[in-house]
Amino acid sequence: MTGIKMVDLQAQYVRYQSDIDENVLAVMRDGAFIYGPQVAELERALALRYNVRHVIGCANGTDALQLAFMALELPQGSEVITPSFSYAALAEVLLLLGLKPVFVEVNPVTFLVDLGAIKNAITPNTRAIAPVHLFGQMASMGAIMELAHQHNLFVVEDTAQSMGSQYCFNGEHGFAGTIGHIGTTSFFPSKNLGCFGDGGAIFTQDDALASKLRMLANHGQKVKYQHDIVGLNSRLDTLQASILLAKLPHLFEFEQSRNAVAKRYNLALKNCSRIAIPEKNAESSHVYHQYTLICESHALRESLKAYLGNNEIPSMVYYPIPLHKQKAYAQHVDLPITDDLCNRVLSLPICPELQESHQDKIIKTIQEYLEQSQ
Repeated sequence: MTGIKMVDLQAQYVRYQSDIDENVLAVMRDGAFIYGPQVAELERALALRYNVRHVIGCANGTDALQLAFMALELPQGSEVITPSFSYAALAEVLLLLGLKPVFVEVNPVTFLVDLGAIKNAITPNTRAIAPVHLFGQMASMGAIMELAHQHNLFVVEDTAQSMGSQYCFNGEHGFAGTIGHIGTTSFFPSKNLGCFGDGGAIFTQDDALASKLRMLANHGQKVKYQHDIVGLNSRLDTLQASILLAKLPHLFEFEQSRNAVAKRYNLALKNCSRIAIPEKNAESSHVYHQYTLICESHALRESLKAYLGNNEIPSMVYYPIPLHKQKAYAQHVDLPITDDLCNRVLSLPICPELQESHQDKIIKTIQEYLEQSQ
């Protein structure tokens, strides 16, 4: 039995090696490494798959967020409401652009931004809401869009962990990243659709925003050497696009496999005392980028994590320190749910390549530990 991994990128490569190698070698032979035809092909394929008018490839998920907020041209000091239980990229971008992240609470069982917390955080200086679709499922976008419309706010979706998840509201369906004014995603290797380096993309239904985003990602130019606005050098390179094109036809299969793994975890662990399995937002599908337990206490989380490690089972804590308590982003706000989750969550291995025998070992080890530690 080979070792258990949080995400088995090597096994996935071996599984699709012929298609990936063929695509990569085609780029090498053609020599079109920047803005080769595969980039536009990937953008078209994603737009068709997710029913969105425009997809703009870029260098990484953080750049996607930066480009999104650059395109909105919010006044300096504008407030953007976003959860503190999240990765740092969004807060980082906002501060670099002279905007103010306003950290709010999340739902204690789905980990998604809380609608009531968003409502309570709106002030005359609020200009945008930035929901984070965490761990593989979507925040309540119908209610968020209604709230944004009432207050004339922009909505930028961070869907780096949930690309492909679907949300149903008012009888209509929408994919993650396609409902707000702008959506962003990441193709970091460990994502559900990952390349072999950095990569990202931006989604929008707005023609004017799409045109501006393309300019911003290419040094602010539509025509070479004619710079109309100040932009970035943020291009999705052709090699990464070719790898993503090889994987994209299998993305639904990846999602089904991840759901099967999650279902086995749920069935085996739902009656275990001292831990709680993740709950699903009834309005969203789930693509299970992460499978995250909630332990009874911080001490239990730490000891369980150590016990798994001693049995050669990896696990991760997303996120050990909330953003509002990070030195770079510190704010004096009271977010007890976020603080509590950061102390008690633990993510288990989940990926399409996770063997059932590996999962059986993970489940058995957790059950053994919980029985011994009572």
